[in-house]
Amino acid sequence: MVTGASEGIGFAAAARFAEEGAHVYLTGRREQELASAVARIGASASGVAGDVTDLADLDRLFRTIDADRRRIDVLFANAGGGEFVPLTEVTEEHYDRTMRRNVRGTLFTVQKAVPLLNDHASVILASSIAAGTGAAGLGVYAASKAAIRSLTRTWANELGERGIRVNALAPGSTRTPAFEVARPTGVTPEEFEAMMSGPVPLRRVADAVEQASAALFLASAQSSYVTGIELLVDGGLTQI
Repeated sequence: MVTGASEGIGFAAAARFAEEGAHVYLTGRREQELASAVARIGASASGVAGDVTDLADLDRLFRTIDADRRRIDVLFANAGGGEFVPLTEVTEEHYDRTMRRNVRGTLFTVQKAVPLLNDHASVILASSIAAGTGAAGLGVYAASKAAIRSLTRTWANELGERGIRVNALAPGSTRTPAFEVARPTGVTPEEFEAMMSGPVPLRRVADAVEQASAALFLASAQSSYVTGIELLVDGGLTQI
């Protein structure tokens, strides 16, 4: 199951899981975009529209999976988002919206999934390199992702008795629709990509499929003795 799967990294991961033989449940808030994503993947995908911040929507999602007589081997809690807002411009609405999507949504997605998780399942949480970089204007977003990093450790411990692994995936700059939205006014796509890739040792931003491959590693038996980590997929930006 992949949340926030209508586009970007979530869709790329869902498609990659399906290529490996999984039946994937995709969820997202926008029904038309979600239906398109499901159609692109084909018979190996099912879509359940909903908002991870709405507990009734989450209940409906997991009731659907249960009614289909399926259980969950891999949960990628990918839904979330953020905005550039400097400290002096942070509002209650910005704070609540960011924390609600990134922390509350992730927490209750995983909590409500637990009864349907198979033993030895893999849970992947969407973190971000922003949590540790101190990037200006991303204070609330970074704090929300630092909370995700903390929850990764706690849940890896709590669910370890069942052999369930919990890890975080922390992407660097990745070419997605959200990447385009983040482009400042007056800056061309080429200029923005050059600006974001310049400090990266690999001198480029990632493609969503590269993040999906990292998610596949965390989902698969190839990482069977890996839990509680934050996997940084950022072209070396935070390491050098």
